[in-house]
Amino acid sequence: MTNDSTWPHLKRDLKFYPSKCEQPRRLSQEQIELYNQNGYLKGFRIFNNKKTAANRGYLDKLLANLEPDRNSYSINGYHKHCQGLYDLVVNPTILEYIQDLLGPNFVCWGTHYFCKMPGDGKTVSWHQDAHYWPLTPSKTVTVWLAIDDADIENACMQFIPGSHRRGELKHHASDPAEDNVLYRTAEATEIRAEPVHIELKAGEISLHSDLLLHGSPRNDSNRRRCGLTMRYASTDVIAHEGWNKSSILCCGVDADGNWANLPRPDKEVV
Repeated sequence: MTNDSTWPHLKRDLKFYPSKCEQPRRLSQEQIELYNQNGYLKGFRIFNNKKTAANRGYLDKLLANLEPDRNSYSINGYHKHCQGLYDLVVNPTILEYIQDLLGPNFVCWGTHYFCKMPGDGKTVSWHQDAHYWPLTPSKTVTVWLAIDDADIENACMQFIPGSHRRGELKHHASDPAEDNVLYRTAEATEIRAEPVHIELKAGEISLHSDLLLHGSPRNDSNRRRCGLTMRYASTDVIAHEGWNKSSILCCGVDADGNWANLPRPDKEVV
């Protein structure tokens, strides 16, 4: 743990735990090893064109219903209230990919649409997700579901391969000039490799470790770029500061009772 941690009062185990799965359901052993080495996998088709259009239409309704003081990055944690988001979290195909990486017992504890509107000017600066989260150990895999096509032109994500194996890296408060969606930024000295552009078609997913350095630039195009992040963690992870309260037990058991297990919402809000 570095001394500039977001949670200095917590003792967190922030090192990468390699995935091991003897009988994977979706991934090959070679793909699992690539995840362990690079910290990510990308380009898995989950939804057909009809369902992809439905996912986009669902987001459009959520955006249309936002309060005036909220923006396109404000749709955070809505799986607690929205049947449609809950159903995406527990999609059986997605869960099989997660099971190959995390094992048989895991929860989803968070969801967040990262929706870059055309020309909105905001960046998501270089960062590690685990830096922000009061969780230990660092065993969260993020699914990034492309709601729209994401490419270099409209500011797709960028990853630094292998950076997840270096533990928690130094971050500092973001410069206001960055117009950063987040509030902290990895220090430039920590970014030591050429980034990989994670181009995805709508309906595809990528998967990445909570310790992987990643970010995305401004969307200067005339196209929206939205992805839904779904955060899955092994049930042996301990969440401090109440971060366990919004979780869904997606697979297996929570033997130690570390997490909540929210039911499917009883009504839709859009």
